Amino acid sequence: MNKLIQVAIDSPAAAGAGTQAKLIAKHYNLLYLDTGKIYRFIGYLKIKNKNKFNHSFIKKKIDRLNLKILQNKSLLSDKVAIEASIIASDKKIRQIVNNFQVKYAYNPPKKFNGSVLDGRDITSVIMKNAMFKFFITANIKTRALRRFKELKSMNDKISYDDVLKSIKKRDKNDYNRKISPLKKTKDSILINTTNLTKRSCFLKIKLIMDKKL
Repeated sequence: MNKLIQVAIDSPAAAGAGTQAKLIAKHYNLLYLDTGKIYRFIGYLKIKNKNKFNHSFIKKKIDRLNLKILQNKSLLSDKVAIEASIIASDKKIRQIVNNFQVKYAYNPPKKFNGSVLDGRDITSVIMKNAMFKFFITANIKTRALRRFKELKSMNDKISYDDVLKSIKKRDKNDYNRKISPLKKTKDSILINTTNLTKRSCFLKIKLIMDKKL
């Protein structure tokens, strides 16, 4: 392949974008970057390092960030998610994270055929010129149930109502923040996963990508 494949995905919380991004990455041999996890990582740092948490501290941590750290299960907690959503509205932090994302989006390691990034502002800010742009969504009750099942395995005390409330709060923050709000760009293909299995959703995306490739 002469040209790198670039896939940009935006979605609200728990719509299945991460799952699809991983499947796309595996099938086409692309670098996968879960951009929301970077904000979760910073949220986790804030909880653990309240006294020394500032922009300089964050920049050092992001500059040295190993992508394997983003797989830490501690980043999936609801407390971290809320912090991540608040942090994402900080202009300076967004710039630090944006620089990191752009580097991986357009210059993935040579062993990859390209990159796939998912988040909240990938199609609108980070990868405006991506070869493929998708907006993945699902109705809020479906999303809350998916996240509840995911979190239930780690925390027996969590309730579906708590998760639903948390996702509503995250949606409000993501769609309404002044800097890089979540939105569907005109050139993004809408994929609604409410009634789709993981496999059928991937095949739908694969069909669109293969036609162009």
